[in-house]
This record gives sequence, C-alpha cells and structure tokens, in this order.
Amino acid sequence: MVYHVYMLKSLGKKSVTYVGYTKNLKHRVILHNNSKGAKFTKGRKWKLIYKEKFNSKKEAISREYYIKNNRNLRNKIKNENFNSVTI
Repeated sequence: MVYHVYMLKSLGKKSVTYVGYTKNLKHRVILHNNSKGAKFTKGRKWKLIYKEKFNSKKEAISREYYIKNNRNLRNKIKNENFNSVTI
C-alpha cells in the first residue's frame, strides 16, 4: 500500500501550514477544504504545496513527524513552493 506525506498551505491573509499523511491524497485534501479534516484545518481553505510517497505506513508516519518538528524544513518547503502541487 502507498502512503503520502503532504503539506498544505492556507489561502488566508495569514499563511499557516499543516502536515499530514494519508493513503488517498486527493480525497484527504478535499476533506480538509470541506472542514471535515483535522480539527486544526477547519474553517480554512488549503492548497497542496508538497507531497512525498512511501511504501509503508511506518515510513510515512516517521517522515510526517520529522517534517512537523523541523521548523526550518517546513519554512523552506513553504517558501520554495509558490504554486500548488498536482495530485
């Protein structure tokens, strides 16, 4: 089974990011934009700015944790990805 680690960027005045993992990336982004994703993402509109593919859930969770806790990497990804990523 394939898992994705992804980063979303909010489209509001104050730009914030969200990092997560999923088996179905397209469906997950739709859920976030319909306020049915994680509690943090409710009430905002999001665009996908980063994604990685993994062959195991363990690898995906490990990478998600690393990105979430590495502020320098998150800022680098956020600032380098001006356009949204295609799903």
